[in-house]
Amino acid sequence: MKLLIAEDDNELRAYLRTSLMASGFVVDAVANGVNVLAYLKSSSYDLLILDVMMPGMDGLEVLRRIRTSDNQVPVLMLSGRHLVEDRVKGLELGADDYLIKPFALTELLARVNTLLRRRSSQPQETRLAVADLELDLISRKASRGGRRIELTSREFVLLELLLRRRDEALSKSLIASQVWGIDFDSGTNVIEVAIRRLRAKIDDDFEVKLIHTVRGMGYRLEVPTTP
Repeated sequence: MKLLIAEDDNELRAYLRTSLMASGFVVDAVANGVNVLAYLKSSSYDLLILDVMMPGMDGLEVLRRIRTSDNQVPVLMLSGRHLVEDRVKGLELGADDYLIKPFALTELLARVNTLLRRRSSQPQETRLAVADLELDLISRKASRGGRRIELTSREFVLLELLLRRRDEALSKSLIASQVWGIDFDSGTNVIEVAIRRLRAKIDDDFEVKLIHTVRGMGYRLEVPTTP
């Protein structure tokens, strides 16, 4: 599952991103409303966690524009405002849930999972597939050519990222931040090791290789074209 966090508080944004990634989600995070709209145009998300009090374009205006554009991504709003009127306004604009700050991480995770379960009961994308590789997002299972592939939780998140952004060259720093929630240290080989292990499971026993090295950049998942 892929989430987008919009929160202008740097510490809270980093904490939420790291915590949600540790729970198995692929997470993007931005600090303002303009970037929220840009990210939603360029990618698909299963849930948006949207802070109300952001500089410039606030969360309510962002939400209004999202719904006006007919984007029905589930939205969990975060706010330090305690007035009932504020919560009602957010819900009337199309928010799916509203959480008051400060909150416990366990409550945030519970609400995130509730919204995702609610969405999963509706017709939507529940699997990612390229060629004969398939990832079931509900059962968290992978297979290729009909053969079950056992993945660790980290490998599943890595493969989900590659599939969701298939045909894109993903830098090592982006992969590290999305899968491990860390700033990339070029002196380590954590990414190379993880890709090598994933390739051993996904590609080694198959003629068509899907995970490719992009020299000087990182990695890309794609079906090679036949000459």
